[in-house]
Amino acid sequence: MSAVSVKNINKKYDRIIALKDISFEANSGEIFGIIGPDGAGKTTLFRILTTLLLADSGKATVDGKDVVEQYKQIRQEIGYMPGKFSLYQDLSVEENLEFFATIFNTSIQENYYLIEDIYKQLEPFKKRKAGKLSGGMKQKLALCCALIHKPVVLFLDEPTTGVDPVSRKEFWEMLKKLKEQHISILVSTPYMDEASLCDRIAFIQDGNFLKIDTPSGIISQFGEKLWAVEADNMYKLLLDLRNNKHIKTCFTFGESHHITVDNTLTMEELKTYLSDKGHTGIQIRAIEPTIEDCFMQITEKKQNE
Repeated sequence: MSAVSVKNINKKYDRIIALKDISFEANSGEIFGIIGPDGAGKTTLFRILTTLLLADSGKATVDGKDVVEQYKQIRQEIGYMPGKFSLYQDLSVEENLEFFATIFNTSIQENYYLIEDIYKQLEPFKKRKAGKLSGGMKQKLALCCALIHKPVVLFLDEPTTGVDPVSRKEFWEMLKKLKEQHISILVSTPYMDEASLCDRIAFIQDGNFLKIDTPSGIISQFGEKLWAVEADNMYKLLLDLRNNKHIKTCFTFGESHHITVDNTLTMEELKTYLSDKGHTGIQIRAIEPTIEDCFMQITEKKQNE
């Protein structure tokens, strides 16, 4: 049985279409990532799957249960961590955890093994009010509260947004351990580097799923010659690269521009072209595509269809 099954889900807010014919299946015991920018439809989808919002049309099940007809059962079996910190700020760490355990008719002791690795980091601050915690600690507390009743499926909506890099790394290490406990995890994120940490990912843009595959599967389908280009004047470089007829796409990635080129262009010819345009400090090198390169390529193709 799939952990989550979605067929032709649609959702509109007034004239804004949030989700368009979304269909996918997330397998039991996998980390399924939904990757896309802000406003792509990730939160709307999660709210539908966690029974907080009704879709306009389509069908969705979580652990084999219909999100409309069996919403009460689903709420007892899932964990949900929304993007915005939503615990009680005036309760302590310990009080928040005890409160959520009580709601689900369980205790901290009964499922402590699920949160032990996380809670050990929180324990020195267990008497501190949740509102006084750092961003990373707030996320760890929210994850503990979402896990305390041992959910079958865990929904994490942009759990690492605004969290420092060290806490982000620790958070994903926790998710890998949770997967070993046979908990299915659906996680949304705008961070492309987190996609490689999932078993499978779905690219979402403007309410559409553009591609679903393993991270390695998506990268293997890139199929273009990819170069990184740098020069002293990066803005002028961007304009001149985009004006070259042999360059298919050009996007800025940190300190370099990533370009895809046709098979007729060589690096020496490109260097000569840029030198003639007055560029200095030119560096060109072949690179392997990243998940973000793949997302940009797929998005570009979609826009040109």
